[in-house]
Amino acid sequence: MKTLIKIMIMIPFAIQAQEKKELPKSKVDYNSFLDISEEILQYREERLIPLHEFLEYMKDENTILLDTRSETAYKNKHLKGAIHINFSDFTKNKLAKYIPSKDTRILIYCNNNIDGDLDHFATKMAPLALNIPTFINLYGYGYKNIFELSSLVGVQDERLQFEGAAAK
Repeated sequence: MKTLIKIMIMIPFAIQAQEKKELPKSKVDYNSFLDISEEILQYREERLIPLHEFLEYMKDENTILLDTRSETAYKNKHLKGAIHINFSDFTKNKLAKYIPSKDTRILIYCNNNIDGDLDHFATKMAPLALNIPTFINLYGYGYKNIFELSSLVGVQDERLQFEGAAAK
């Protein structure tokens, strides 16, 4: 009985000691994020392409048109032929599953490239547009053949074709 009482008394102290133990640092490295952002600044600038070039690249069967918006946004309306990988799901394995080679040409666009349809392409604040973190992450995972649509295109522009539940 005395042993049981001792154990019951000691448990709270053991728990407190465990709680005070220093946990390892998270796997978040803001300085490295800044470094890679700085590293690709000029590189990204050279890979911003206007609509006519973007449309030409889309014709190549070895090119992937990537939509990284939410699954709901993608299912409702996206550029015809786009594949979907939600940005928050980016991992080495998930990207490798959908992108056959690190040399594959990848085209990216986001809400801030499509004008006139706030229901399906709601404009983000310019520095927070999804293209920026998408480009940085693809580059960071080793995909360097990325091209980003630089144009703001009206949703009524006949050169664009859309798919999805809300596409007409």
